[in-house]
Amino acid sequence: MTADAQVGTVDERREHAGGAPPEPLVAIRNLSKYYLRGDQVIPVLVDIDLDVPEGDFVALMGPSGSGKSTLLNLIAGIDKPSSGEIRIAGVDITQLSDADLALWRSANVGFIFQFYNLMPVLSAFGNVELPLQLTSLSRRERRDRVETALALVGLSDRATHLPNELSGGQQQRVAIARALITDPTLIVADEPTGDLDRTTAGEILGLLERLNRELDKTIIMVTHDPKAAEKAHRVVHLEKGVLVH
Repeated sequence: MTADAQVGTVDERREHAGGAPPEPLVAIRNLSKYYLRGDQVIPVLVDIDLDVPEGDFVALMGPSGSGKSTLLNLIAGIDKPSSGEIRIAGVDITQLSDADLALWRSANVGFIFQFYNLMPVLSAFGNVELPLQLTSLSRRERRDRVETALALVGLSDRATHLPNELSGGQQQRVAIARALITDPTLIVADEPTGDLDRTTAGEILGLLERLNRELDKTIIMVTHDPKAAEKAHRVVHLEKGVLVH
């Protein structure tokens, strides 16, 4: 059964149960992004409409320069659009101030990057704990959460290791544990397997599949790799800043 068929079946069940399909977790309308170079307008994204239901796993694909990472950054609240609307769990993040957007981002988005972005002077434990440092959690609560996250990615025995003492795959697992530590609404991954060999990439993709399937995490992943995209429920293609259906 295809992913689309599975989604349709769930929606049909909701309708038979007397309830309307829920609002998508991510709802993007008329989204555009452009930059100015002198008097010249450089379009990056043009009138994007996209819905991502809760629990979905979406792969964003397209050639270099097609706007994939820009779209991911806008969804994650790292950047702001030139026009349009991005509603996530009912919140239009385009209307938030910079300060409110930073607070929203820290509570709702887990980031996974191609090059891990770990702090080299912190252990695996310290890197995973980092997003919790500004919360009101006690030291014991933070420790319990970090231990749970490291166990989930299979790195309980590497908690005291520094990044340079870990393989690339282990560093990416630490980054995934860090992305999960605040129990985010949404996980965004920008080429999460781009710096890994095929075997290790498969292990990381398997872990993302497990997070989506077992924890019902909504994942939006940018990738150039068709093998990686196969793990997603569906693939969204961008060409020169335009969604291609």
